[in-house]
Amino acid sequence: MNRPILKNKYYLYLTEFFAGMSVMAVELGASRLLAPYFSSSQIVWTIIIGTIMIAMALGNLYGGRSADKNPNPDKLYGRIIFAAIWIALIPVVGKYIIIGISALLIFSVNHNFLIIAAFVACMIIFVFPLFLLGTVTPSLVKFSVDSLDDSGSVVGRLNAFNTIGSIIGTFVPTFISIPAVGTSITFLIFAGILLLLAIIYFLSGAKNFREAGKVPVSLVLFLVCCILGHQSNFAFWQTGLTYEGESIYNYLQVLEDDHQVVLSTNVLFGVQSVYLKEKGPTGMYYDYAMASVYMANPTPSEQKTKVLVLGNGTGTFATQCKRYFGDIDITGVEIDEKITGLANTYFELPSDVPVITYDGRAYLNAIDEKYDVIMVDAYQDITIPFQMSSVEFFTLVKDHLTENGVMVVNMNMRSNAKGNINEYLADTISAVFSNVMVSDVSGSTNRILYAANHENLARNFASGVAQETDSDMQLMMARVDSGLETYQAGKHVMTDDKAPVELLGMRMIDEIIMDEVTYYRAIYEEEGIQGLLDLL
Repeated sequence: MNRPILKNKYYLYLTEFFAGMSVMAVELGASRLLAPYFSSSQIVWTIIIGTIMIAMALGNLYGGRSADKNPNPDKLYGRIIFAAIWIALIPVVGKYIIIGISALLIFSVNHNFLIIAAFVACMIIFVFPLFLLGTVTPSLVKFSVDSLDDSGSVVGRLNAFNTIGSIIGTFVPTFISIPAVGTSITFLIFAGILLLLAIIYFLSGAKNFREAGKVPVSLVLFLVCCILGHQSNFAFWQTGLTYEGESIYNYLQVLEDDHQVVLSTNVLFGVQSVYLKEKGPTGMYYDYAMASVYMANPTPSEQKTKVLVLGNGTGTFATQCKRYFGDIDITGVEIDEKITGLANTYFELPSDVPVITYDGRAYLNAIDEKYDVIMVDAYQDITIPFQMSSVEFFTLVKDHLTENGVMVVNMNMRSNAKGNINEYLADTISAVFSNVMVSDVSGSTNRILYAANHENLARNFASGVAQETDSDMQLMMARVDSGLETYQAGKHVMTDDKAPVELLGMRMIDEIIMDEVTYYRAIYEEEGIQGLLDLL
């Protein structure tokens, strides 16, 4: 059908522009959709980018062949409508697809579960709509080029509009729509833009309902998606949340009860911060980390200790230190400003703890101050920033410690397997610090590491605890002492050039998942699906 709007090449350029913009918006939204289930590591980003490139390549091939065989623009804009509705459906059904895929694979995959599950989820959820959008460019070339004399300039303009759209589609979701309205509505916004583009096309020159028949059907489907998907909760296994939202860096959950407030970010397993409403031991790694204060200063109540927390989160470590050591000077560094806001709103972060919104390593590079204790708490399961796991980083930490200063590191995935991520981290730290000790946190997968360039770690710790009169603190330090041992370094040293933290972390997550599902897998193997249903 010859529609008048096709005579306006700027409309075709706008189609190219919004197609490019939507592809990038969907790619960024994909990372947020997958993060609560598979993390937001570089591996997950690699899977997302790889599958999207596959979709676009296949779309380019099909679009070019289809345009040559049947150069009907109705088919192109019909594909755009289909892509728009599919993208709008993602907030409605995406999380259920992910859970279904995970449930199927967890009983059949023994290794690289997260890699395989994330890849399959990406292929099912995102490949088809992006394949359809991949047909846009070759189709528009067919409709736009009038003669060989201007073919180069027309194709160049189409590619330019696509690229500019992609640039805008990269920045808008990250800095505007996702932080402001969330991932679900971001999907709906860009689906709506594509749908509007196609509707304008189909209404152009339509003389009757039949010619514009796709419009009302697609509008109804889109409105249904908006109603069902605009308030979608990605991690729907957790109910009764006090807060659920997103920042530039994280998917965020806050859960509160009568005794505590809990923060979770980007993960299916575990929590990132726990704040106790009443003073007392948390039973978590924060208790163990406080031993570092004694190791640096056996009499913290008499001599003011200066502490820096890299990865302050909601400030539980700072809060516990303030509760038990009193007049202690603590500065937090947290890259996610929204988490700091949650710390003030829900976690009662002490008002005299300043928090700088900055990357931990970049902050150390920018200051000259020295600290008695530097707490490194920036590792979130598989999401371990490589720039904060290398010899160069730990050397930077050492340079910002006082003569008797101590670095304490929360390594949150403990394993007995050789060559695990904690072994790599501890070996790397041992290449920088002469005295390294570790203590496993009872009842969790966390291991706390203490490092210094003096031999007083154990002696200062024992001396400080001996003077302590608070019964809770004595109990906490007794737990630390029961597992405290000198680390025997190996040769797994990571550098800025080579720090395979994502692969090591993925291996560890696989191990944790397999341990968790062993019981259910045995029931499945013996009794099948019915056995699992009976258990539920």
